Amino acid sequence: MTVWPGLWVAALFGALLSVSTPAGAATEARALEIVNGQCFICHGVEGEGSSPVFPRLAGQNAEYVARQLRDYKSGRRQSSTMQVLVRELSEADMLALGQYFASRPVYLHHVSDVALAEMGAVLFHQGRQRGDVPACASCHGAQARGSAGLPRLAGQHAQYTERQLKLFNKRERTNDNAVMQDVAVKLSETEIKALAMYLSGLK
Repeated sequence: MTVWPGLWVAALFGALLSVSTPAGAATEARALEIVNGQCFICHGVEGEGSSPVFPRLAGQNAEYVARQLRDYKSGRRQSSTMQVLVRELSEADMLALGQYFASRPVYLHHVSDVALAEMGAVLFHQGRQRGDVPACASCHGAQARGSAGLPRLAGQHAQYTERQLKLFNKRERTNDNAVMQDVAVKLSETEIKALAMYLSGLK
C-alpha cells in the first residue's frame, strides 16, 4: 500500500498531539505541585537527590515509584517521614509522581572506586561462582533498568543501594519481592558495597 508523504506527516503530527493532551499536562502540573511542595527537599526537583542517603528517582520506573508510595501510605514499607508525606496523596497523585520522575533525564555519574565496581559488575552479571547467588541481571535486566515491578538500579546512589541491600540482608525491608531477602542474606559486606558501587556508575 502506498502511503503519501503528506498523509504520513499528518498522522505523525496527530500522534504527537495525542501525547500532549490537556489531561497529560494536568497530570504533570499536579506532580510538579507535589514535588515543589515537599519531594524536592530530599529528592530534588529533577529526582537527582539532595544527598546519597536519599534515592535518585530520575528515570525510575513509574509503576514502581507509585507502588512504593502506596506501600509507605499503607505502612507496608516503613519510614516515619515518608508516611507523613504520603498521607494525603491520592492514587492519581501517586501515579502522577511515578510518571513525572520516570520522565526526568538520567545522567552518568562518577564511580569513586573502579576496582570495587569491577567486582560488582561480575556479581551483577554472572552471580557468585559457586552458584548460591544468582546474577542480579536475571531479574533487573542487563542494563539494570528493572521493569514495572522491579526498580531501576542503574545510576542509583551507592550509599542508598548499599543501605537497601543491608535492610534486605537483615530482613528489615519486607515490602518488595521476598527473593531479595533470600539473595541479600548471602551477600558479604564487601559484595554489597561492590554491587552498589557498580550500579552507581550505570546510566
